[in-house]
Amino acid sequence: MPTLAALLVGTAGAYALDLNREHWGNSFYAAAVQAGSISWKAFLFGSSDAANSITVDKPPASLWIMELSVRTFGLNSWSLLLPQVLMAVLSVGIMYAIVARRFGYGAALIAGAVLATTPTFALMFRYDNPDALLTLTLLGAAWAMLRAIEDGRTRWLVLTGAVVGLGFLTKQLQAFLVVPALTVAYAAFGPPKLGTRLLQLLAAGAAVLVSAGWWVAIVQLVPAADRPWVGGSKTDSILDLTFGYNGLGRLTGNEHAGTAGSSAGDAAQAGGFGPGGHGPQTGITRMFAAAQGGQISWLIPAALVLVVAGILLRGRAPRQDFQRAWFVMWGLWLVGCSVVFSFMSGTFHPYYTIVVAPAIAAIVGAAVRELWVRREKAAWRAVLVLASAITTATSFVFLARTPEFLPWLRWVVLGVGVFVAVALVFRRSRSISIALGAMAIAVALAGPVAYVADTVVTPHTGGGPSAGPAVASDQAAYRSGRESEDAERSTQFGSPSAPDAELTGLLEADPQKYTWAAATIGSNAAAVLQLATDDPVMPVGGFSGTDPSPTLDQFEADVAAGKIHYFIAGTGKTRPSAIGDWVAATFTPRTVGDYTVFDLSS
Repeated sequence: MPTLAALLVGTAGAYALDLNREHWGNSFYAAAVQAGSISWKAFLFGSSDAANSITVDKPPASLWIMELSVRTFGLNSWSLLLPQVLMAVLSVGIMYAIVARRFGYGAALIAGAVLATTPTFALMFRYDNPDALLTLTLLGAAWAMLRAIEDGRTRWLVLTGAVVGLGFLTKQLQAFLVVPALTVAYAAFGPPKLGTRLLQLLAAGAAVLVSAGWWVAIVQLVPAADRPWVGGSKTDSILDLTFGYNGLGRLTGNEHAGTAGSSAGDAAQAGGFGPGGHGPQTGITRMFAAAQGGQISWLIPAALVLVVAGILLRGRAPRQDFQRAWFVMWGLWLVGCSVVFSFMSGTFHPYYTIVVAPAIAAIVGAAVRELWVRREKAAWRAVLVLASAITTATSFVFLARTPEFLPWLRWVVLGVGVFVAVALVFRRSRSISIALGAMAIAVALAGPVAYVADTVVTPHTGGGPSAGPAVASDQAAYRSGRESEDAERSTQFGSPSAPDAELTGLLEADPQKYTWAAATIGSNAAAVLQLATDDPVMPVGGFSGTDPSPTLDQFEADVAAGKIHYFIAGTGKTRPSAIGDWVAATFTPRTVGDYTVFDLSS
C-alpha cells in the first residue's frame, strides 16, 4: 500500500523535523519526566520532582511513555519528544485503517491527510503535553467501538472501555467527552437486541473503571505521608482533582486549586497560566475565533454539511446500517466536543480542540468518497460544491487574519477554490472530474498545510503553545508560547533553554547533602532550575503556586531537618505567601545574579 507508506513516512518526517528546536517544550511536564526517570515513585505518581513533594495536575500516563524513553536514551529533546511523533504516525495509521475498512483506500488517504495536516494535531504531537496520548487513546476507542458496531461482540465493547480508561489516566474527564457519541452509536446501531446492547455498554463502563481505577485506588489508599501531594487539588485527593480542578471547574470556571495566601504566590510567579486564566469569550462562535480558528476549524463547516449528507445518503437503510452509524458517531463526537469547548468557562487553551480532529478527518474522508461516487446526481454533486465553497471561504477568512503570513496564499485559495466550485457544478468527463476533485482537496488543505509548516519550523515553549502564525487577538499573543527576546527576559530564572548560569551554578555546588537543592514558588519556575541542575527543586504551591502544599509547618520542619538548601524568591508580582514571609523574616537574603536567594542551611 504505497499511499499509506507515503502518508506515514511524510507524517514522521515532517513531525520529526528539527525536534530539538522545541527544547523541553512544556518544562512543567519535562521536569516531571526527568523526575520519573530518576525515581520509580515519581514515575508511579507523576511527581514534579524526584523527591516527591507534589505531582503534576494530571494523571501520569503520558509521562510514563516519555519517562521510559528518557530512562533508555537519557534526557534530551529527542528522547522527550520523539515518542510523541511516533504516536502521531500511529494515530494517522489508525485513522487510515478504520476508514479504509469500509470506505476504501482513497477515502482513507483523504482522512489520514486531513488528520496529519490539522495544525493543532501537528503542534501537540511535537510537544510533551498529554494531549497527544489522549488523542491516540480516543482514536483507539473509536476503532474498537466501530468493530463492535460491525459484529456486536462484547470483547470490542470491553476494549473500548479499557482504552477510554487509559485516556482518563492521561487527562481525566476530557477523555469522557467522546463517551456520549460512542454510547449512542452502539445503543442505536449495535447488532444485538436492545437489552444485550445495554448490558454490553455496562461491561464497557466496568472496563473503564478497571482500566483507570487501579491507579486511582493506589493514590487514594496509599497514606498521604508516603506519597506526594496531589497537585491541583485542595484536599490532597485524586477525586478532588478529577471532579474539581480538572472536572466541573473547567466548565464553570471555579477551578482554584489552592487558597490565596495559603502557602504560595500565584501563577504570575509560577510563570504559567493560573486559575481563572480563561481563553476567548465563550459562545457558539468560539471555535472560529482568531485564537482557535486556524488551529482546528478549517474544515468544520464542511464537515457539518458532509455529516448531514452522509446520514441522508443512507435513506431507509436498516437500523444496523454501518455507514449511518459511522456518520452519527463521528457527528456527535464533533458537535459534542465543540459545544463543550465553546461554552466552558474555565481555563481553555486552543490546543484542547485536538480531540475534534479525528471526527473531522473521519467525516470528510468518508463523506467525500460517498458523495463522489454519486456525483452524477445533481443533488449530491451540489453538496460537494457547497462543501468545497464553504471550505474556500473559511480558508480565506482564516488566512486573512494573518496578512503578513504568505499574503498571496489566500488569493490563490480563493481564485482556485471559486474556479473548482463553479466547474464542479456541471457534469464533466471522468478525467476532468478527477482533476477537479484533486484541486478541491488541494485548496482545502492549502491553509492547514501552511500552518503546519509554520508550526514545525517555529519554536514553542510553555503551557499555552499555539500552532501556525501568531494572531494578535483573543489573548493569542499572550498564549502563543513562542520564543522571543521579551519572553526570554521575562521567564523566571532565565529561559528554559538558557537558565541563569550563576544561579544554577550555586545550586549545583553540593546538592547531594539535601533532599531538595532549592525551593521556589510554582512548578514552572522550579522546573527551569530542576532541568538545568538535574537535582530536585521543590515547587511550593504546585503548578499555580496556590496549592496548599507544603503547609508552613511542613516547610519549617523540612528546613529544620536540613532537607532544603536554598529558597529562591521570584521576580514577579505575588500575593502574600506565608512561606515566603517566614523565609524573609528568618533568613538573610543574598543576591545571586538578578535573584534573591536565602540559604536555609545557615
